[in-house]
Amino acid sequence: MAAGDVFMDSAGFLALWDARDEHHRASGRLQEELARKRRRFVTSEYVVDETITVLLMRHSHAAAADFLDTVERSEVLRLEWIGPERCYATAALFRRHADKKWSFTDCVSFALMRELRIRDAFTTDHRFRQAGFVPLLKL
Repeated sequence: MAAGDVFMDSAGFLALWDARDEHHRASGRLQEELARKRRRFVTSEYVVDETITVLLMRHSHAAAADFLDTVERSEVLRLEWIGPERCYATAALFRRHADKKWSFTDCVSFALMRELRIRDAFTTDHRFRQAGFVPLLKL
């Protein structure tokens, strides 16, 4: 694995956070491996929002709030804010790919990864491969 940042997707966060997730053990091993290699983690507020919402719906407010607290305190995760310019770039990407079932949040992630030249994603989501990235959690 090459050095550099790794994009954290909600599927990756959920695999790490939810002991019932089928990728939970693999995600823990991958996180440890990436940390040993001093890879840095990056995500967006859209992914954080999506993860909080899923944790709230699947588990509880306490689980969602615990995740939020962890993100806010993390020294190994950089949160990138989208803002107007990135939002316009995302909207253009979303419109160009009407043939794909990419959510707007997926497109935020892809636009941000392209801008920051991030190749690897901590996810099981096959859409990252469709967009030309490398999902590091195997399906």
